[in-house]
Amino acid sequence: MWFSRLRADIAAAKKNDPAARNKFEIFLTYSGVHALSHHRFANRLYRMHLKLLARVVSQVSRFLTGIEIHPAARIYPGVFIDHGSGVVIGETAEVHSGVVIYQGATLGGTGKEGGKRHPTLMENVTVSAGAKILGGFTVGEGAKIGAGAVVLKEVPPHATVVGVPGRVVRIRGEKVAEPDLCQDKTDPWQCYRKELCHLRTRVAELEKALGAACGESAAADAEVPDEAAEEEKAWAGER
Repeated sequence: MWFSRLRADIAAAKKNDPAARNKFEIFLTYSGVHALSHHRFANRLYRMHLKLLARVVSQVSRFLTGIEIHPAARIYPGVFIDHGSGVVIGETAEVHSGVVIYQGATLGGTGKEGGKRHPTLMENVTVSAGAKILGGFTVGEGAKIGAGAVVLKEVPPHATVVGVPGRVVRIRGEKVAEPDLCQDKTDPWQCYRKELCHLRTRVAELEKALGAACGESAAADAEVPDEAAEEEKAWAGER
């Protein structure tokens, strides 16, 4: 059983890492493969109620590989942890076959509640570098979590999630229409034209008031056409 799972992990590394030259090299040098092997031993001890010894094994594995996996986490054969440094997988996490996890990723919880508090990753999920998946929800089959994303809610199958907080931007390779956040549907040019007309009208009024203060005749004022006021009235008629 242990050897069959080890072979599945090595095959997953060979499939997902183009830098891998052969299976023997993977077995000797890949920290992700080593961490998964250590975890399966620790998990067996945990299920035998040797929980302290299981935690000791997991901490020794963390020291050797830089990958921390709680002994109670459920990890299926055929998972690939690439590079691996800084990866954390929590107690109630569940990782299915075909999942690829890159360095710095976290499968964590969001509080101190009991029960299921860590995520479940279905088959063929990709968790990119630095991504944080926090909570006891499911990430659907074939989903892709972008680098640095913080995912706080369930992800549908074959979706691509990016950002903080994480949002779905693609499903099965097709873009997802984002909600229109702009509440003002007015043509901005009409707003600018209205404001410009208002300013010109106000300038004309001030010029008249200044002229009156300087003693200019009312007749002279009457000869000057109020173009700004006329334009504003014309614009109001168009509306």
